[in-house]
Amino acid sequence: MVLSANDKSNVKAVFGKIGGQAEEYGAETLERMFITYPQTKTYFPHFDLGKGSAQVKGHGKKVAAALVEAANHVDDIAGALSKLSDLHAQKLRVDPVNFKLLGQCFLVVVACHNPSLLTPEVHASLDKFLCAVGTVLTAKYR
Repeated sequence: MVLSANDKSNVKAVFGKIGGQAEEYGAETLERMFITYPQTKTYFPHFDLGKGSAQVKGHGKKVAAALVEAANHVDDIAGALSKLSDLHAQKLRVDPVNFKLLGQCFLVVVACHNPSLLTPEVHASLDKFLCAVGTVLTAKYR
């Protein structure tokens, strides 16, 4: 999915707004995903998946860092996330559908914390961005 200049601007604005809270959003996104889509817990058998878990917060920080990295390099998401794509495809072998589920949960978290920020246009841009991130992360599965 191609991001327009307006989409890129919207994505950068969202991440600029949530920048200092990205780690909390990452953890909340994972918590929401584990509750809403329990099958995603499969990849974390060694984690304490309870609310406020240090392990979930730690992985949420990684998720947030990857999304911030992608937003900072919105013109080259594939380059920015290349190593992460390799890791998920070759070592972790995460089911590709989970990236879409994670993106949906991230959108909900952003909407809950910033309802006025998520106009229909910004929502569409952020959805396209998250789809692009998911596509990049699953590209090396083929």
